[in-house]
Amino acid sequence: MPRSGSARLDPRIDRRPIRLAVVGTVALALTIVASGCGASDAGNVKSPEPGKPVVVATTGMVADLATHVAGEHVEVVTLMGPGVDPHLYKPTIADVRAIRDADLVLYSGLKLEEGLFRQFEAREKAGAAVAAVTRGIPQHELLTPPDFEGHPDPHVWHDVALWARCLDVVTDELAAIAPQHEETFQRNANGYRWLLQAEDERVRAAIATIPQKRRVLVTAHDAFGYFSRAYDIPVRSVQGVTTESEAGVADVNALAKFLADSGVPAIFAETSVSDRAVKAVVEGANRRGGNVRISPTPLYSDALGARGSDAESYVGTIAANVAAIVTELGGELPEGGLLPAE
Repeated sequence: MPRSGSARLDPRIDRRPIRLAVVGTVALALTIVASGCGASDAGNVKSPEPGKPVVVATTGMVADLATHVAGEHVEVVTLMGPGVDPHLYKPTIADVRAIRDADLVLYSGLKLEEGLFRQFEAREKAGAAVAAVTRGIPQHELLTPPDFEGHPDPHVWHDVALWARCLDVVTDELAAIAPQHEETFQRNANGYRWLLQAEDERVRAAIATIPQKRRVLVTAHDAFGYFSRAYDIPVRSVQGVTTESEAGVADVNALAKFLADSGVPAIFAETSVSDRAVKAVVEGANRRGGNVRISPTPLYSDALGARGSDAESYVGTIAANVAAIVTELGGELPEGGLLPAE
């Protein structure tokens, strides 16, 4: 049920390639079609029920929003599976076909899925609905790191309250392709918004238990800026906002010195980023007299966890990240856990 004149491509994204300097560094079940690391799920699309719209979502985080709002009334297909780096993702033939045939394409936006932008443009020119879920977030609430050439940081989902605001766009877009279910979509969105608000409060309380001198999150790449701002924890990283650039020797050395001098006990690898630079930082820090280790639990920075894991949903992913951070940095986890009750 595509409609013409949708004009939903994020207006804050220009078509020029980004030139980056090398910089320093719950229990709700989701029926998201997902496959192993590096694979697309579009090829798993089966013939939908007659009259049932198909929505293609780029990432697991976007699919999570769509699935909670849509319920049983829409089939949601996810392009990028667990462990996939959306910064570097290139579409497969199955992806192109799925985007072509979808009634609605939802993507995160803010240049996160730059490798798919050509397909988005083509689909929109054909009169289909294509929407960035972050398009409703005001510019002044977005972070613009100095190394990102004036483009907003796309990792909005690490601030749970800010990500919840994307529900409005998802609800409007689903209502446009299935107006008979608009009331249900709105009710589902409101219910999920409440759950995300509860999770936001739990995360805030858990991070606050980390001793101030240890409350620094050191990661593989700079994906946690919104998390830092929302939950009052400084962030340092080896690579910049995108993983397209490699960390330089000076960046590794500077971060190693910081860790050795500060006494921060851990650095976090990420499920969708190589840990090579992280290992180099730890070696450098410990040569300088530090006592730093790589957390045995990597963080989910750009993708959800695998199906069947505690991190297969968005809320589960946030909870898993926070549990790892609080445990490694010496804080206390709440008795009831980090997943809000339904």
